[in-house]
Amino acid sequence: MSHWRQHLHQHPETGFEVHDTAAFVAQKLIEFGLQVHTQIGEIGVVGVLKRGTSNKAIGLRADMDALAIQELNEFTYKSQNHGHMHACGHDGHTAMLLGAAQELASTGNFDGTVYFIFQPDEEHGAGAQCMIDDGLFERFPMQAIYGLHNMPGMAAGTMAMNAGGVMASEDNFKIVIKGRGGHASQPHHHIDPLVIGAEILLALQTIVSRNIDPELQAVVSATEFVTDGAVNVIPSTVTITGDCRSFSEDVQDLIEARMGQLVRGICDAHGADHEFTYDRVFWATINTATETQAAGQAAVALLGAAKVDLACRPKTISEDFASMLRVKAGCYVFLGNGIDSVGGCMLHNPHYDFNDDILPIGETGAAYWVTLVQQELA
Repeated sequence: MSHWRQHLHQHPETGFEVHDTAAFVAQKLIEFGLQVHTQIGEIGVVGVLKRGTSNKAIGLRADMDALAIQELNEFTYKSQNHGHMHACGHDGHTAMLLGAAQELASTGNFDGTVYFIFQPDEEHGAGAQCMIDDGLFERFPMQAIYGLHNMPGMAAGTMAMNAGGVMASEDNFKIVIKGRGGHASQPHHHIDPLVIGAEILLALQTIVSRNIDPELQAVVSATEFVTDGAVNVIPSTVTITGDCRSFSEDVQDLIEARMGQLVRGICDAHGADHEFTYDRVFWATINTATETQAAGQAAVALLGAAKVDLACRPKTISEDFASMLRVKAGCYVFLGNGIDSVGGCMLHNPHYDFNDDILPIGETGAAYWVTLVQQELA
């Protein structure tokens, strides 16, 4: 598995352009003896493995795409695709699911059907929905679907999960303030979008502190403040963009509505025009109770209770596996990538690397998938 993983790491592909990765996955699944379906959701791959006579079926999902980041590691298998790297560990997710497919195809003792789902374009939030829209769950009927993500900062050989909200939704906003620019020496003749933007920036922080129930988690972050001005010119426009995270659609609705009210009110007070857009990119990832119990049971059987957190704190990162959980029962879990230099570098960092020690059968990654399948399709 480490050889597969390092091959994938050397040849990262992004978004829906994962042609070589998908071909590599499909070829391996064929070699293992699985029935293979390609071009699901444009470029996704599904491997089918059936044993016995049961109608029970589960899906296991791995993401295949990399990021548009220039890798700064210097090991032998560093990215050969300039400006792209596997900085989120999807190379490891793909390799461990391939390892589980190989193990289950050769020695698996289960009764039912396993669908091995290899998804493109997780990073942009489009891949899961594209596969769903292409009939993923109609063509491959399953009772539940499971996913995982490596997690730097968690000890290697540990797992974590919880029932309910485990990862946040992600919404992006854009505010364009349209003032009236001019020379900095005569501000009384202008409508200064910088002052208006500063008021809006401060007002946005009241949404979480004054409008949302303190028992609910939410984050509102303005991340860009861009003008068209110069050192001695008051600009005509200011553009503010940012990111919001929460765990329910009600909170998303509240943030969007309140943000619109604040922007409109502050701009109106200063006589400025504005544009406001609010886009929902990822849904919150909501694990279902029965499937979370099943995932926890498999993890404890594999690792022991001391190494499994069954009620972890929700994380405000986001994941498009959420789209699958909106239409199918399932559970998404975290797999420790390590704390020290081997696996502790955080995701989306040019020095990140997946920890190969968590791949093997008999350890955590692939072994978790095998254990879960043999438990649920007993």
